[in-house]
Amino acid sequence: MAKSLKAGDKKQLSKWIGGNKGLELIYQASRDGCSAQAFHKKCDNKGPTLVVLYNTANCVFGGYSSASWNTTAGYVNDPHAFLFKLYYKGNYEPKLFQTTKPAYAICCNGSYGPIFGAGHDLICFGTGPYPKSGQYYQVGAVTAFGDSYNMQGETATTITGDNLQFTEIEVYRVTDGKTIPDEPWRKLPETSTKELKSDIDAYAPLPGLKVNHVNILLIGAVGAGKSSYFNSINSIFRGHVTSQACSGSSEHSLTTMYRMYKVRSSENGHPLKFRLCDTRGLEEGQGMDTSDLVAVLDGHLPDRYQFNPAVPISPDTSGYKKNPTLEDKIHCIAFVIDGCTVDVFPDKILQNIKSVQLRANQRGIPQVVLLTKVDKVCQLVENNLSQVFHSPTVGELVDQVAQLVGLPRAHVLPVKNYEKEMDLDQNVDVPALLGLRQMLRFADDYLYNSLDQRCSLYCVRYCN
Repeated sequence: MAKSLKAGDKKQLSKWIGGNKGLELIYQASRDGCSAQAFHKKCDNKGPTLVVLYNTANCVFGGYSSASWNTTAGYVNDPHAFLFKLYYKGNYEPKLFQTTKPAYAICCNGSYGPIFGAGHDLICFGTGPYPKSGQYYQVGAVTAFGDSYNMQGETATTITGDNLQFTEIEVYRVTDGKTIPDEPWRKLPETSTKELKSDIDAYAPLPGLKVNHVNILLIGAVGAGKSSYFNSINSIFRGHVTSQACSGSSEHSLTTMYRMYKVRSSENGHPLKFRLCDTRGLEEGQGMDTSDLVAVLDGHLPDRYQFNPAVPISPDTSGYKKNPTLEDKIHCIAFVIDGCTVDVFPDKILQNIKSVQLRANQRGIPQVVLLTKVDKVCQLVENNLSQVFHSPTVGELVDQVAQLVGLPRAHVLPVKNYEKEMDLDQNVDVPALLGLRQMLRFADDYLYNSLDQRCSLYCVRYCN
């Protein structure tokens, strides 16, 4: 069953609207909630939009309005509005249905989602919220096609298969395809995968502390992309796409043990001077146990420690390091956040992150955010990954995340992990490596503080 638009679908829709248009996903029922309130919160006053509906009969159809949605206007005049179908029972059958009554093209009502036509040609859903019933939303939609749109003989049977069980509902904001600004929202020196790899390959922790490698802890919600980030970094240095860490989508965390992953040099195969430490994904039903977290931060856990939610870690735990060295400890934390979830970020997950921050701040551990899936939040970036640092949408999202987590904007690092690709792409590599280089620099800051602390203790002991 189709659940998202393909590149060819977007090209066809762009052509119908007028050509050279970008489509930015601003509402998705599975992500934002299926209700009139959620729809209006995400979609009101956004200018031209496309509503796309997917049903269990594998039909894809919807409507376009050049006018903005709101909660009070009632019927809105829009001579450019149209309905469309893209797929009928899995077969590609694109067709456009123009409005015949522009004054009644759409209806804006705070108690409903999108409404097209005076005779309710298409009512997508009512007040809600509508939970998902198995694989679909039973929203009580209406398809009385033909009052305000020229359906050219098509009916609900030939468009929807008489099926209003929606597996997904999406709204895209229509943008000008040429709106990427010349100036980036974050200025960076010109660099390449080769140069960044060389910098990271040559990295060594601050001398004089007997630390052979630094530890970067990846923490995030289930599915945010922690393991995928390691796989992406590993792929870059291995020279091809790899999947050493278990990754994918699941209701619960696929990571069940504490891993201190090594990345090996592409030059000589030796482990580089850092470890990417992966742990259980955060879940709304259960946060990371405080004692487990402290044990991780303070370096008490061995690699491959198997977590047991029913039994907190203690000094009696098998493999527990009772006297961890500075090398065993965490030197930088990366909170991994899915860019598609920022507007509806779960409160319980945020509370878990704040709890981690409290304990990290007590220990002086620097923190960053790896903002993943940025290609999913901006159509322009999805079409051209090199525009990550030019996209206003990504820039605004970075500002939003910085405020959400309480970190400086420079600590929010946008990345796109390897997911669907089978070959390496410099436009994926560069943001991922820039983020890693910044984390290594922050880890050094932690080591400098440790060195200063040792010097102070030495002076207190021997200089007085």
